[in-house]
Amino acid sequence: MTEPPKRRGRATGRSTLADVARLAEVSVNTASRALRGTRAVDAELVARVQAAAKQLRYVPDPAARALASARSSHVAVLIPLLTNALFVELLDAVQRKLTPAGYQTLIGVTHYRPEEEEELLLSYLAHRPAGLLVTGVDRSDAARRMIADSGVPCVHLMETVRQPGVYSVGLSQQAAAHALTTHLLQRGCRRIAYIAGQLDPRVMQRRQGYEQALREAGCYDSRLEVLDPSPTSMALGGRLFEELLRRQPDVDAMFFCNDDLAQGGLLAALRLQVPVPQRVAIVGFNDLSGSELMLPPLTTIRTPRWQIGTQAASMLLDLMHGQPVAQPALDLGFELVVRGSA
Repeated sequence: MTEPPKRRGRATGRSTLADVARLAEVSVNTASRALRGTRAVDAELVARVQAAAKQLRYVPDPAARALASARSSHVAVLIPLLTNALFVELLDAVQRKLTPAGYQTLIGVTHYRPEEEEELLLSYLAHRPAGLLVTGVDRSDAARRMIADSGVPCVHLMETVRQPGVYSVGLSQQAAAHALTTHLLQRGCRRIAYIAGQLDPRVMQRRQGYEQALREAGCYDSRLEVLDPSPTSMALGGRLFEELLRRQPDVDAMFFCNDDLAQGGLLAALRLQVPVPQRVAIVGFNDLSGSELMLPPLTTIRTPRWQIGTQAASMLLDLMHGQPVAQPALDLGFELVVRGSA
């Protein structure tokens, strides 16, 4: 590799793509493709270009790249919450896949509000991102139209949908809830409650799986459903545990829609000296951090958040590079993790 160029092509003094190309001894077009992560560039050339860019401390100009290609190097990622560990893990996986390929993420938080998602889409799509990752498949007609009309490659996270032209990576929330409820039935439980917060589409899909399993067993009772629109938390889980036990004392199992609620329920049971699982079995969903440390450890559904983020980002890279996608609806499944609470 030659000595670094002595001059800079910009009035700002910053290194340019041409400087990187000269130092790496490649053409400007090759340097550009190498830094974008285009697969057609030889690995040895990519390494040389990346080393030159690092030596020169070259920082790409997103505006110039967007002007040249009619697309930016950014990928917009819309998630419901940043306070939920589930979505933090998902984002980490996405970024670890996209960053080495030359893409940066623009993170938008919808707070489960359709109007906020529409505003974010309107703002981000105006900058013509290279790609789009959105959580779930249930959204307003306006949001669907914006995504479809933009022509921007889009992959849906956490759920799968088999529909022409729609790409998704996730799992069947309904099937997972059905399996968890069936586990409780097999343990001999019959008065099984469903306790839910937030009430987003995935929570309601779990409710459907719960209801289906109980109807098949002939023991569904709508009075054992507790649906609270408040955000999920340990505090809410503890409060709902106490209220349900007081209102329905014959309940023998509680299916909490999320692990933080279930963790709160377990702490309330410990405080009230309600034996778990002897008096009431408790299960959660998502296998969040700390669930294996509860007393007793929490039985739950483990969802593959990291794999979903990685596979969705890979699928989006294929779409952005014009590559065919073998499985447009990729179901990564789930794992029933049986521990001491049920």
